[in-house]
Amino acid sequence: MGKIVIIMNGHGGSGKDTLCGFAEGIYSVRNVSSAEPIKEIARKYGGWQGEKDEKSRKFLADLKRLFADYNDLPCRYLVGEYEKFLESGAEILFVHIREGKEIDKFRKHVDIPCIALLIRRKLVRQQWGNESDDNVEQYAYDYCYDNDKELKAAEPDFQRFLKEIMETVCKE
Repeated sequence: MGKIVIIMNGHGGSGKDTLCGFAEGIYSVRNVSSAEPIKEIARKYGGWQGEKDEKSRKFLADLKRLFADYNDLPCRYLVGEYEKFLESGAEILFVHIREGKEIDKFRKHVDIPCIALLIRRKLVRQQWGNESDDNVEQYAYDYCYDNDKELKAAEPDFQRFLKEIMETVCKE
């Protein structure tokens, strides 16, 4: 099986990282976020301590937007992680990006199969008071996964879903 980049998005609490963990049960996976360099800056210089409340989420989203506009830091970081992935033995690179404009920008740098996947979960907060979180569903994703099953059932279901994607996309 070849390599694939899966750009993953969904509201906070939809289970994105849990699903990435499920994927590790059957594939070699790398998992990165466009917000990682922003979080490092926020921790080191902004006093952010890892909170996931509304104020913190807005702070990180605004800071990310500023860096994207100023020097494209989030995309440059992801391109570097993508290059490391290409040299690794991993089969799937999960890339977490919230903003549609940033998804499109990153996709231009990828020359292997790349899909955008929206993770939906009915009972999670949909509005956080910042554009990045509040506009998650405004992008035209290639696939959607409804993560509403009990944890025990979700793992084999997501693994089946992922296998179908891999068989379809990596054949093309």
